[in-house]
Amino acid sequence: MAELLLELLSEEIPARMQARAAGDLKRLIADGLKGSGLSHGRLDAFAGPRRLTVVVGDLPTAQPDVTDERKGPGVGAPEKAIAGFLKANGLSSVDEAEVRDLPKGQFYFAVIERKGRPAADVLKDVIETALAALPWPKSMRWASGDVRWVRPLHGILCLFDGAVVPVSYADVSAGAETVGHRFLAPDVIAVSGFDDYLKALEAAKVVIDQDRRRALIADGIAKLAKAEGLSVPDDPGLLEEVTGLVEWPVPLLGTIDDTFMDVPPEVLTSAMRKHQKYFALETSDEAFSNRYALVANIETPDNGKAIIAGNERVLRARLSDAKFFWDQDRQQKLESRVDKLSERVFQADLGTVRDKVSRLESLAAALAEVIGGVDVADVRRAAHLSKADLSTGMVAEFPDLQGLMGRYYAEQDKEPATVCAAIAEHYSPLGPSDTCPSATISVCVALADKIDTLVGFFGIDQKPTGSKDPYALRRAALGVIRLILENNLRLTLADVFATAHSAYGKALKANQATLSSDLLTFFADRLKVYLKDRGARHDLIAAVFAVGGEDDLVRLMSRVKALEAFLSSDDGSNLLTAYKRAANIVRIEEKKDKAAFAGEFEVSALEKGEAQDLAAGLGAIESDVKAALSGEDFAAAMSALATLRQPLDVFFDKVTVNADDAAVRSANLNLLARIGQTMDQVAVFSNVEG
Repeated sequence: MAELLLELLSEEIPARMQARAAGDLKRLIADGLKGSGLSHGRLDAFAGPRRLTVVVGDLPTAQPDVTDERKGPGVGAPEKAIAGFLKANGLSSVDEAEVRDLPKGQFYFAVIERKGRPAADVLKDVIETALAALPWPKSMRWASGDVRWVRPLHGILCLFDGAVVPVSYADVSAGAETVGHRFLAPDVIAVSGFDDYLKALEAAKVVIDQDRRRALIADGIAKLAKAEGLSVPDDPGLLEEVTGLVEWPVPLLGTIDDTFMDVPPEVLTSAMRKHQKYFALETSDEAFSNRYALVANIETPDNGKAIIAGNERVLRARLSDAKFFWDQDRQQKLESRVDKLSERVFQADLGTVRDKVSRLESLAAALAEVIGGVDVADVRRAAHLSKADLSTGMVAEFPDLQGLMGRYYAEQDKEPATVCAAIAEHYSPLGPSDTCPSATISVCVALADKIDTLVGFFGIDQKPTGSKDPYALRRAALGVIRLILENNLRLTLADVFATAHSAYGKALKANQATLSSDLLTFFADRLKVYLKDRGARHDLIAAVFAVGGEDDLVRLMSRVKALEAFLSSDDGSNLLTAYKRAANIVRIEEKKDKAAFAGEFEVSALEKGEAQDLAAGLGAIESDVKAALSGEDFAAAMSALATLRQPLDVFFDKVTVNADDAAVRSANLNLLARIGQTMDQVAVFSNVEG
């Protein structure tokens, strides 16, 4: 058994592409080995700024020999048939074929033995195929070649059992050499195997294992921060990105000038994180610190002093811009910026951002009236100011701070605290991990913002497709769902959509009824995704949605939970079995009769005893279910249905559904159809699996 080592050395690979590239390369090589009949042991892939590395252990030195048997014509068959068989299988005469006795006589067989190819030859094909198929989000051509790669490829190291595999790609041929750190150890390194490769690169200031680099960065920063009495806020995205930027991580601490410490900490953090890839640090009471961590890719004789000084100069320039915008923006009241929004287009067919703000004011106020418990004037005020910070210099420079800067400027203008909070929170939740607002004013404005967007884009037929959602309408719908469910809001979505539709006037192509129907269908799909992510059974969701006409999400969720609890009981699971039996009988007989059983029957047409007892019990149950559904007591509705179990079991035991008497048979089938209709008022049980 032998080892394969592959390294692809290139110019700097974007950090965001490295992990996926390593995974794709690992998958492609694994698939190639499997397709070539080569078994293997460990298969690991590593990614860094300049290199992708794959190591495969326990590979055989050759493919296994293969014996291929092909059946031919029978003995005594026409000569042309035999000659064609021999020629197709490379045999010169029938003497080279085997004769075997089969139940239908004797037949010729060609037994062809293929000797396995040397693994090195196979690996060349596997690797070159994998490199050609490796998908990059963005790629480039360089020099005079036509091959595309993420960045210019400088070298290929490819060894199998210590020998070079003659792989060639992008005019680069494989060898047994690599290089170390670009600045600290740029000399050529001869390699004989993976262990040698790992040790040599470590000595040459390169850590190829991304997990180890990540740990070195996290631990190094934490140690430096702790020595200063500080801590590092959790930021896995930044940590992952920095891991992909350095081969030899050297954590250092820098200092923010006191001049900038009056700028909001979110601004400082955004500038450091997005532009400089610095880690903000916190004091013991979680306050923003004037220290930050950076990660260099080089060791220096002065222990990083020059690097820190250089980074502090760059940061001063960056933060000077932020401070300028902060000071300039505060010279105007936030209110004065609202009309400037008329210069910003929301969407060509849907007007300006100022138009959107006007719609938000009316829709948020309407929502506040329904939800209650809040000053409608404050809701209007929050909606009025919600987008004003888009006209500020700070948000133009740092778009990710929209809403948040509006809160700061509103606080300076002495707006009510709840209004300030709503300005900051109305974009939330932006995703499944984002915090959902709970303050009523914030919820009203957040709902209005998302629903206005959904109604507008659906109204001009700009709906998401299977692969594209340029206006993030799915995210907006999930945001509405979270706002409603997590705050237990009793809203009739169709009415809310109608209010939003009317605010657009004649701008929308779709009429109100069509728009509402399309949006409810869209929300149903999004709610299924939301519930599946939380472990809800997809079949129960489908069963409740199939009832139709439900646009109160809180009530719908109550129904799903009640159905889940009901089916987890013995009565529920047994009743489901009986329901499916009844539904199958009715469906089969309807197909046979080419007629539908609508559930209408005379009790007197049923045979006395079990059938009439079931019908009598069904009448009482229908009344109980109707009352429970009217009172939104879905658990009670399920309990009422549970009482059907015993008489329905007895009915199936004692009654012949397809009685000889046509009138009795019809009454029996209509009774079963009526039971299905009654149960389907609570949930369409035919959608439930089991």
